[in-house]
Amino acid sequence: MSVSSSSTDLIVVGAGIVGLAHAVAAVERGMSVTVVERDAHAVGASVRNFGHACITAQTGEALRFAEHARGTWLRLGERAGFDVAECGTVVAARSAEETAALEELAELRGPDQVRLLTADETTSTAPISAEGLHGGALLPRDLRVDQRRAAAAIAAWLAEQPGVRVLWGTPVLSVEDGLVRTGQGSLHGDQVVVCVGHDLDRILPDAAEAAGIRRCVLQMLQLRTPGLELGPALLTGTSMLRYPALAGTEGARALRERWSEQRPELLAASVNHMLTQLPGGDLVVGDTHTYARTPEPWSSEEFDELLLAETRALLGRDDLAVVRRWQGVYASADGEFLRTRVSPGVTAVAVTSGIGMTTAFGLAPTVVESLA
Repeated sequence: MSVSSSSTDLIVVGAGIVGLAHAVAAVERGMSVTVVERDAHAVGASVRNFGHACITAQTGEALRFAEHARGTWLRLGERAGFDVAECGTVVAARSAEETAALEELAELRGPDQVRLLTADETTSTAPISAEGLHGGALLPRDLRVDQRRAAAAIAAWLAEQPGVRVLWGTPVLSVEDGLVRTGQGSLHGDQVVVCVGHDLDRILPDAAEAAGIRRCVLQMLQLRTPGLELGPALLTGTSMLRYPALAGTEGARALRERWSEQRPELLAASVNHMLTQLPGGDLVVGDTHTYARTPEPWSSEEFDELLLAETRALLGRDDLAVVRRWQGVYASADGEFLRTRVSPGVTAVAVTSGIGMTTAFGLAPTVVESLA
């Protein structure tokens, strides 16, 4: 099947969340858009994640993008017909250092963004074990998105808008000003935005090389937990070492120092132990992180067992059945975002910090506006 060569205002390469966010931003500004995607449907990072819009734990530009994206997620959920829950996040504190980190963030952000919880309040808000629990916090502005439906639903909604085409199963061979060559023919547009995440080196290798793009590989699990109901996302002390608003606190620094001696396996696997619940009731549990330009293809059973042990301890349950195991992959580089004008008509964009679901709908409008 060949593609039509009619011209459009904007060609977006990649139909993951970052690419779709750029298409949405362009449509909202009255532009005609063609989205071109090599796969028949979204199978990458946009469906392999937690479905967690982790807003409050960001800082700086990422926080601004996340706050903007929050409103877009809520609107798109209604328009495109997928679930977006204003359920917030519970952060469990199981040490004095973790409690101190949450208290520091609460003092900085205030009760509208961070509500400190006693141990009893924490266990009544999330189904976790009281053993060793000091307390916690609720981050009420965070969202949960049905990640396995969202990308497809947004793409379908976009395809219904005037002046929009979404071309699935159309591999891109090369990109230059005004022209995208695909396996089914050439596309013409005034501007091209390349949003292919960690595969940027396949299309624009010089831009990927200059940015120092590597692949971050995550190991994640889907667990069946009979009768368990988890409304908010659930974060632990490991998350305090990864999300910048918490990682910058004195409490988190003290926690890292202690774990370097007592829990080095968590640091070696770069664990961000967190849980969300899918609409059918299963838990998404993750994740570990390894980094390489070309990662080895093998999963680590040791990493999966580490995640399972941490989950058993957190929930106080042994009846956890593994339903699925998978690897997620995202682009990693210094900084949180890549925005590179490769030529007057070609821009490369990537979220290089694993927060695409959280920030893409705030990032994209700034990129689209810069193209004018």
